[in-house]
Amino acid sequence: MTSRGGESGTAGVGVRGWWGRSLRLRLTLVTAGLLCLALVAGAVALTAVLSRSRVAALDDIVRARATTVATLAAEDRMPDALPVAEPGEIVQVLDADGRVLATSPTASRTLPLIPLAEVTRLTGDAPTDQVALATTTASGYDGSARVAVVGVEVAGAPATVVASMPLQEVQGLLSALRVSLIGVVPVLTALLALAVWLALGRALHPVDQLRRAAEQVAVTGGPGALPVPRGDDELAALARTLNRMLDRLEEASARQRSFVADAAHELRSPIAALRATLDVARSHPDSYAPGELVEELAGETARMQVLVDDLLLLARVGSRPLRTARVDLREVVEQVLAAPGAPWTTVAGGVPGASGSSGVTVQVIGDGAATADAGALARAVRNLVENAARHAASAVQVTLDEGRVVVDDDGPGIAEPDRDRVFERFVRLDDSRQRGAGGAGLGLAIARELAREQGGDIRLTGSPTDGLRAVLTLPPG
Repeated sequence: MTSRGGESGTAGVGVRGWWGRSLRLRLTLVTAGLLCLALVAGAVALTAVLSRSRVAALDDIVRARATTVATLAAEDRMPDALPVAEPGEIVQVLDADGRVLATSPTASRTLPLIPLAEVTRLTGDAPTDQVALATTTASGYDGSARVAVVGVEVAGAPATVVASMPLQEVQGLLSALRVSLIGVVPVLTALLALAVWLALGRALHPVDQLRRAAEQVAVTGGPGALPVPRGDDELAALARTLNRMLDRLEEASARQRSFVADAAHELRSPIAALRATLDVARSHPDSYAPGELVEELAGETARMQVLVDDLLLLARVGSRPLRTARVDLREVVEQVLAAPGAPWTTVAGGVPGASGSSGVTVQVIGDGAATADAGALARAVRNLVENAARHAASAVQVTLDEGRVVVDDDGPGIAEPDRDRVFERFVRLDDSRQRGAGGAGLGLAIARELAREQGGDIRLTGSPTDGLRAVLTLPPG
């Protein structure tokens, strides 16, 4: 068990050691190793091809020479000196006892080219008139030779024609090739490894820059951007994607910081009011009539709950993907107007039966569609209509068009310099826009954030009724 554990631990260290090395080094080693294997395989294949081709060429020579001499012997035209043409070529005619009957000038008349036993081994059971080819080391003239043997008759007696070509040249050529490859393969491998190392260093330089920039962002913990390499390759696409991710993370962090700051700032007042009421009730139990304390605390608690809900909604905007689809704008608006407890009364074109205590009437005109998230759109429309109803004198008109919701009120309006400022969080203008209970100053901010999250926007202008017009634009449906 200990031995196995030790072997497993050693293997794990080896694997971690390999994967723990730099990507540049690993790619260089793998590429150089593959090239070395390819060169070795190529060298072996080249050696085999050259060997076969050279031996085939020698076979053609000795076969042709043996066939020529056999033909001369069969026609009784065999000369005293048998013809040869290639350097090192030898041809002899041997009788049945292995003695030399005729020979080429390149051999002795007394020393046979190969012994009789070798002749018998080479011919075997082959027909006497068929040329047998083989490699032999029993030659009396060459250490290793390629021979051709064929049987003939000379003066009515059986004989054998033997032709040979030495293999020393082929073997010398192959040896020189092997030596050169042994020297060339390592050099080529080393050169390619160097080239790959340099090329990878250049190719991975943008990656190292990205890593350093990401590390700096991680260390500082603040916003930052990664360098985008020139060109439009995979690394540039990766850098752009990472920058978008950093932007989203920074937006999420900013929302979190804003939520904490807003909650700390805005919840202080209702919490202080609750504590003051409780302190008074504790110190002077008789100062509140039965049920009065509960009613007062309930109002402050409801106000605080609405504020917390709005803050949480603002904090979540942009943190989740929207489910956008084609939305019927009139259907969304009618659902908003039909909500229970709405502070308005709808008239022709609205939803019959929806009523409130503010004395404000809401009329819906037109139809349209948009590409949006139905829930987020409904909340944005509700905030716009509630804001208009809160400040209207008597009437609010909602006009629908393709990708567009226009909300007009007949209230006092907002001065043009303040129309962008009211979208800031917790901004409240003068009392002319604070009719009734008023709000926390988050309604328009939430509406614009929701609109922009869906690819739209909200802008404020003057209304034909001398009040305020809010124009919500969205991608068309």
